[in-house]
Amino acid sequence: MQVPLLDLKAQYATIKDEVLAKINQVLDSQRCIGGPLIEELEKAIAQLSGCKFAVGVSSGTDALLASLMALNIGSGDEVITTPFTFFATAGSIHRTGATPVFVDINPKTYNIDVSRIEAAVTKRTKAIMPVHLFGQMADMDPIMAVAKKHSLAVIEDAAQAISSAYKGKKAGQMGTCGCFSFFPSKNLGGIGDGGMVVTNDEKFNHQLVLMRNHGMEPKYYHHFVGGNFRLDPIQAAALLVKLPHLDNWSQARRNNAAYYDKKFKGTPVMTPYISPDCVSIYNQYVIRVPKRDEVVKHLQASGIGCEIYYPVPMHLQKCFASLGYKAGSFPEAEKACREVMALPIYPELTDEMQDYVAQTILNFVS
Repeated sequence: MQVPLLDLKAQYATIKDEVLAKINQVLDSQRCIGGPLIEELEKAIAQLSGCKFAVGVSSGTDALLASLMALNIGSGDEVITTPFTFFATAGSIHRTGATPVFVDINPKTYNIDVSRIEAAVTKRTKAIMPVHLFGQMADMDPIMAVAKKHSLAVIEDAAQAISSAYKGKKAGQMGTCGCFSFFPSKNLGGIGDGGMVVTNDEKFNHQLVLMRNHGMEPKYYHHFVGGNFRLDPIQAAALLVKLPHLDNWSQARRNNAAYYDKKFKGTPVMTPYISPDCVSIYNQYVIRVPKRDEVVKHLQASGIGCEIYYPVPMHLQKCFASLGYKAGSFPEAEKACREVMALPIYPELTDEMQDYVAQTILNFVS
């Protein structure tokens, strides 16, 4: 049996006609930059996230970068974040000229260890960038308390967590802003790159609107140096078709996670821990297993897709060597990089497919 890590074709088959019709609207109008579909999507994502404003941008990475730029974070500044994340988190901080300051993770949730954040605050700290990893929000109340105490911005990296919740509040709703990615593999994925920033801060929102279009207002008059961070209407078209399905797709992922949890209960396989304060959307279903690399090879040989998120923590990446971190600086993040792996979790999985995945793992580790 073949079980891919993700099967986007299975999803697309159910909405193909709607997507093509919506894209044809864009092509027929020849309104290929900005326009009503962008505005419609921004309004819908803001409402979904419990926020007043949303700004469509060119990618999840650019959502982070534009947010940092709109907050005037740059050379000499520090931003506290996690070393266990996709590269865009730390990379966007570095690209502004600011310094990423890493804090180790909670080994249960893989999110930033909130008990260690305040000790990392210095006079140069301007923001905290928590990551809602694998679809589960970070422990936001302590983060917001530290931010308030030290007058720091909070940029929620919610690239993997659109519509997830913490104590009844949605991803992106609690911080200064929240940043989403519409990369095709996400729960709400486009047909290319795309992203969104949500916020309740009107002044920040206006700054961000200018930032995504070269800092320009009115045309050819530039208040500051921004970038070309615009979201394409064709992406908005596809996302507007997919958005009404998001809740059902995320619930299907939760159902699949519960099925795996039951299969792995009482075995050497450590299943994801979801805090009782959180509702996860399971962008990934990440397990810990003995001899992880051998398990990965075994699954691949058995026709099962899997992935290691992430094999190298940010503080040990070659490009960040100048920051001075060494192996052992963040032991929980480093341990996670050695032990975790993600299994297929997409909504279209059948019980038969999940049984095959689970049994193939258990036959090996047992």
